[in-house]
Amino acid sequence: MQPSSVQPRHVLCFLGKDESLLHPSAGVKKTIADFGFEIDRTYSQAKPDPHMEQSFGVCWDRVFPNAWSAADEAAVANHKSVLYVLSPPMERPKAVAYSAAALRIVETMIEAGATAVKGESAGVAHGLKRWMQLASQCKAAAKTNQGFALSAAMSRTCRLAFAKRPLGGTAYHESVGFHLVGLPEIYVANARAGDRDAVTIMDEIADAMAEGGIEATLSERKLSLSRETNYAEDDFKFNPYGIVRIDA
Repeated sequence: MQPSSVQPRHVLCFLGKDESLLHPSAGVKKTIADFGFEIDRTYSQAKPDPHMEQSFGVCWDRVFPNAWSAADEAAVANHKSVLYVLSPPMERPKAVAYSAAALRIVETMIEAGATAVKGESAGVAHGLKRWMQLASQCKAAAKTNQGFALSAAMSRTCRLAFAKRPLGGTAYHESVGFHLVGLPEIYVANARAGDRDAVTIMDEIADAMAEGGIEATLSERKLSLSRETNYAEDDFKFNPYGIVRIDA
């Protein structure tokens, strides 16, 4: 099958305690614009979204210990406004840099008063403390990069921030969101590993692809790339770079 021409996009969801969330300061708006992102005024709203509590409940990252707290859950339950920020369509060589920019925007919005944050493109949420930790790690990694140059450290941090794993499928433990750092998804057969071991395998292979290249990693491990997916091309979760399946 031919590679897809789809370019992934970040959709960042911010919750706030009042409608001031929808009117960021000039400094915050400049940060968003400087990275080529934009505020979506169609779906942002100065009122609570009754679906948010359930949505965040599904999206909380359950891999990192204490990735969110009771205070984060309360912030979601008591939010009074919703703001969406969109990235531009991302070319593959620039995906990590744009994801790093997304983390910088998350940090800026939290500092400006956002009370909860979710990455919509893969359906993942962290508590504020964890988001800030990831943003700090990304900035530390960025000091060794120039322009849109990719580093394995930045790729890993951005992947942990914006990808969701493991999702339980009928045959595989699945990742979603690896396209946001320019990588294919990794599916691990249920018969091969439990969910925790599946995460370890996913992260190990993704790290190897980021550091040594996708083709070299697949060749070394005798793996292949599949273009078969259950996501439509207009779904933000669609990965145009394919899927690597680790069978039993």
